[in-house]
Amino acid sequence: MPDQTKPNAARPLDWVIFALVPFFFSTNIIFGRGIIGDVAPYTTAFLRWTGSTLVTLPFIFADRRAAWFFVSRHFWLWLVLGGLGMGICGGVVYWSLNYTTAANGTLIYTTSSLFIILFQWMFSGRSIGLRELAGMAIAFAGVIVIVLRGDISALLDLDFNIGDFGILIAAISFAIYSILLRQPALQNLQPLSLFGVIALSGALVLLPPTVYEIFTGGPMPDEPMDWAKIAGMVAFASLAAFYCFQQTVRVFGPAQAGVTLYLMPPVSIVMAIIFLGESFAAYHAVGILLVVGGVVLATMPNKGKRK
Repeated sequence: MPDQTKPNAARPLDWVIFALVPFFFSTNIIFGRGIIGDVAPYTTAFLRWTGSTLVTLPFIFADRRAAWFFVSRHFWLWLVLGGLGMGICGGVVYWSLNYTTAANGTLIYTTSSLFIILFQWMFSGRSIGLRELAGMAIAFAGVIVIVLRGDISALLDLDFNIGDFGILIAAISFAIYSILLRQPALQNLQPLSLFGVIALSGALVLLPPTVYEIFTGGPMPDEPMDWAKIAGMVAFASLAAFYCFQQTVRVFGPAQAGVTLYLMPPVSIVMAIIFLGESFAAYHAVGILLVVGGVVLATMPNKGKRK
């Protein structure tokens, strides 16, 4: 079985795209936290991915043969990608942000890169060294600090925040999504048409819970600012972020692409303080040091294997 984790040759532009990934992804949680109470979470995600699909329709049409071949021949993979990358990492994230902060959500979401390593070890025969194990343990310790908000007594009292665990589920889902993006079946599609096709899958997955929110009185967008935030999600958190990430996965491989996520905590926390007025707590500092330090340790290149 060929190793699909090997990176391709990177151009200077690829490194620029690599650096932009955490900035664009950070806008998702900022916009998501900012729209809480104004628009229901699954409706927000549905509108986000429907808008993304509409914007990419010209690219899908231009690449229609490859797009149709992929959807018709790999229907379940198409549906799973939409459910993981857009359903869980959309609706579940926005629902979770009703209960946790943008800063906490970002720090926990950073562990996606560690789950990528873990799943590649479990299902692709990827070896894990002691350094990677140590880094994963340190990063997960940081997640525990964040989830418990620095209060160990919460562990004894089982006083956990359900929103934090929702973000953790999304982090796991995004790791699986990242690995599946390397499937050979996707490699014949152009990046923007691939993104649009998966966005369409995500919109279809999100349609049932959106209908439920509509009929149960969930808040709908009814002001210009609501639509402006959704447009921001489409432009920055969707089109820009996923295009850049998919290109990064294609060029560098899922493990190295996951490294971009460890830049999200400082970027997102600064954005949350500036735009959302969130406060910075001591446990955030400890969580940043542990999560970022652990992820860097686990994902840094092995000098001994360089040629």
